[in-house]
Amino acid sequence: MKGHHWQVGPEVGEILISTDEIQRRIDELGADISKDYEGLQPRLVGILKGVAPFMADLIRAMSIPATTDYMSITKYPPETDASAAVRVLKDLDLSIKGEHVLLVEDIIDSGLTIEYILSHLHNRGPASLKVCTLFNRPVNRVVELPLDYVGFDLPDLFVVGYGLDYQQKYRNLPYLAILQA
Repeated sequence: MKGHHWQVGPEVGEILISTDEIQRRIDELGADISKDYEGLQPRLVGILKGVAPFMADLIRAMSIPATTDYMSITKYPPETDASAAVRVLKDLDLSIKGEHVLLVEDIIDSGLTIEYILSHLHNRGPASLKVCTLFNRPVNRVVELPLDYVGFDLPDLFVVGYGLDYQQKYRNLPYLAILQA
């Protein structure tokens, strides 16, 4: 990634978390998960689209066998507030009954969406169900959530990069930057 010049619009401000900081933390998370799940071959379940960069780097940072699956969800209607209902657009391809499942997210904000997904997954009978998020913004949390692995706690700022977007742009930035209002 060195030598790349990332073309961004004027709405992208200062870098909040550098590429190196993100990669270092993902390596630590991968080591922790590998230790905790040794001998269990966890199923990592990612929530598309923003989780793609994190999920790819996280599984490469793990030293144990693991499988992956993905879900895609939407809130509807999209114009409503955070308490809008959640609808599954793409469900899991594989059964998680009896599996050790690690739900992987790019960012957790209010917690309402993750609460819904955890309930949805729990009803399918996994042997265990834990949560890993790269970015956690607890200031907006409205429900208590068990977060087992957290990369970074964020302040109440709108951020882009490393999977997080603004109008579907900037997911490809290898760092996390503040979006200017």
